Amino acid sequence: MKTNLVDTIKQTTEGQRADEILRRCVHCGFCNATCPTYQLLGDENDGPRGRIYLIKQMLEGGEVTASTRTHLDRCLSCRNCETTCPSGVQYSQLLEIGRKYIEEKTERPFKERFVRDALANTLPYKGRFKFFLGTGRLFSLFVPKTLRRKIPAKVAQGQYPSTNHERRMLILDGCVQPVLSPDINSATARVLDKLGISLINIKKAGCCGAVSLHLNKEESAIYMMKHNIDAWWGEIENGAEAIVTTASACGVMIKDYYQYLKDDAEYAEKARHIAGLCKDISEIIANEDYRLLSPKEAKTISWHPPCTLQHGQKITGIVEKILSDCGYQLNPIKDAHLCCGSAGTYAILQTDLSTQLGDNKIANLEADKPEMIVTGNIGCQTHLQERTKTPVKHWVHLLDNE
Repeated sequence: MKTNLVDTIKQTTEGQRADEILRRCVHCGFCNATCPTYQLLGDENDGPRGRIYLIKQMLEGGEVTASTRTHLDRCLSCRNCETTCPSGVQYSQLLEIGRKYIEEKTERPFKERFVRDALANTLPYKGRFKFFLGTGRLFSLFVPKTLRRKIPAKVAQGQYPSTNHERRMLILDGCVQPVLSPDINSATARVLDKLGISLINIKKAGCCGAVSLHLNKEESAIYMMKHNIDAWWGEIENGAEAIVTTASACGVMIKDYYQYLKDDAEYAEKARHIAGLCKDISEIIANEDYRLLSPKEAKTISWHPPCTLQHGQKITGIVEKILSDCGYQLNPIKDAHLCCGSAGTYAILQTDLSTQLGDNKIANLEADKPEMIVTGNIGCQTHLQERTKTPVKHWVHLLDNE
């Protein structure tokens, strides 16, 4: 499409990037066909094509309104539209630019600012999140049922293996996952131990930065990225093969580190190297002799591919092949490409839309009555478990057999 961005914006690095992305869009509308919010609301401005126009109008000097901000807020950042787009429009990058711009030009109501600041100051910090979650569990009987179901049960961590293999990899501990489900990384460590790989958890590494970035706290996100690079760098220099992620949302963030640090003289090359080393756990296991992990009795399961895995990291079919090769029966899932509605903080900030998407997703996942639902992201796992009595687990547990 033709663009005419105002000079003060076009002269910036972000403005030039926005202009480049906008010019790739050919108005075809294929993106709307796979956009979860457009399918629910039927509003052009709640689909990628409409949001692209809204961002374009702002950057060309048009009015910046609270209504526009609402339409951008409703986007899940699922990147489904990027998978569908025949022109290769990198919509997620344009959305970040648009959200940052509108955040600078408009002021949110106090309640919105308070909630977003509370999330930004709690979720990325494991200790704080653990305290508030523990308090919620303590008083869970005294809160409304709709809120109570959002408080997950406590999960035991499980044992890490003590063996030391020649092959070593790092694992991102993260922020929310080790509090909600610490058993995921310990199960991963046991699985890789059986495959001859030692998993090293650098405790001083923390949140990947995704939560802060999605709440328009870019400075905090950049700080977290640099902090993690510093924490990992010594082990990387000592020969660590990869940085393993078991939360696909964290994986897509770390693989994008270079995008955010490419103009930083000190961290650009380190960020590029880190991004190249980052691997989802499925990418690691797929290259090993994983069939030796097959269980004695396999289950019939429903697999939910997180958006950050299938659309963000473009990893499709790998988990399905691993589980099928190990004897699991995978149910066919209607609309498997659509978001479950978790999307980081979206389930808190856009409750109604998130609920509709979650209910639709769980209905499709349970259609063939699976013994278990498995996924690859802690946000999806927690969001789905709220809606069903069927166990929802990280898929790596199926290979652990402990």
